[in-house]
Amino acid sequence: MSAHDDDRSKETEKHYATALIWHELCRGKQEIFPRCPVRGNADFSVWYTPGVAEPCRRIAADPALAYKYTNKGNTIAVLSDGSRVLGLGDIGPEAGLPVMEGKGLIFKMYGGVDAVALCVNAPTADELVAVGRAVAPSFGGINLEDIASPRCFDVLDRLRAELDIPVWHDDRQGTATVIFAGLRNAARVTGRRLEDCRFVLLGAGAANLAVAELLAFSGVDPGQIIFVDRPGILGPEHAPYHPLRDGLVARSNSERRTGGLTEALAGADVLVALSTPGPGIITKEQVRSMAGEAIVFACANPVPEIWPWEAADAGAAVVATGRGDFPNQVNNALIFPGVFRGALDVQARTISQAMCIAAADALAGIAVEAGLRADRILPAIDDPAVAPAVAAGVGMTAIAEGLARIQLSREELMEKAKKSCNRSAQIMTILMREKILPELT
Repeated sequence: MSAHDDDRSKETEKHYATALIWHELCRGKQEIFPRCPVRGNADFSVWYTPGVAEPCRRIAADPALAYKYTNKGNTIAVLSDGSRVLGLGDIGPEAGLPVMEGKGLIFKMYGGVDAVALCVNAPTADELVAVGRAVAPSFGGINLEDIASPRCFDVLDRLRAELDIPVWHDDRQGTATVIFAGLRNAARVTGRRLEDCRFVLLGAGAANLAVAELLAFSGVDPGQIIFVDRPGILGPEHAPYHPLRDGLVARSNSERRTGGLTEALAGADVLVALSTPGPGIITKEQVRSMAGEAIVFACANPVPEIWPWEAADAGAAVVATGRGDFPNQVNNALIFPGVFRGALDVQARTISQAMCIAAADALAGIAVEAGLRADRILPAIDDPAVAPAVAAGVGMTAIAEGLARIQLSREELMEKAKKSCNRSAQIMTILMREKILPELT
């Protein structure tokens, strides 16, 4: 281990120790608090019995009125079985709860969305679908999280087909959308069009399959994509895995290359790696074999498949990773708060591929307005312009596709998103200023 690697390891261990102290001090990251004022006991006659009976009667006659009289339209479930927690694997629902609470924290702070962590004992696709179907009446959307492949494909597809609220799998659609935004701008920096690029996707799991789906939806010929997984370059001759992956693989690799990552990368324009934490999974020699001014996204966490400085030394013009301490962080938090903000604000019935593309384009556009550079192809996660722009793009596309229950203008969507995000920031400021929340050291 180099001195540089050792420093990173010590910093990570410091974060682990601090996390234990803070999580114990705060007893988690979320709580439920009223949205309505309570001036005294008499108000409960309106908020609860007998007054509450009237909104109940109205909703019973027209269930859509739940959006008007309850917080359903701003509340989502973060649904997980804990079977594929990032970097930790199958740790179960209880151990996955801190992650789902953390997701909820990001939803609230960056999108103003109330997200309830639902970690459940549901070890099969049928059971998970049953849970999602059962809880749907309470929520305006469902975010699937950390569910093992290939079960996650079936759960997403079935819930999207059965429910009339947005169901989104962030590990798939969120990852793919933020990567697509980054690729858009990396192509601009290097003077390319994505439609003309040849892609290598290292790792053929849920996230990279979704990347391939978005690329194909945007106009990239699937034949220009090569999937590389543990057996090497994937082709029709490999054992069936799941209809989604099998179908994408069958349409890929029009050159019919064989071998492994080295053979796949020769002359490639773009590498998107979502595979095994490194370093050393991708070598400098392999990057050197790519086309000039190559684009390398090494997204494994906590350690990318190749250190970004090694990829740059080998000739890559744009390098992105999943880490915030390196330039060009590809992080789902840039996307999912705004996506759900926009979907909820128009009461969308689903989140389509076109809505994902709109989110990616909005995110990429913010970076373009700020001035693109090879080391700045995406905005920062805490950029206040991100969620409103993404929400507006998603909401307007839902309206155009006939997937929205209500119609709003782009300006109205932007304003609603800004108001929701500002409200979360204001509440946090007050709670910290008044020392209602624990003081962190």
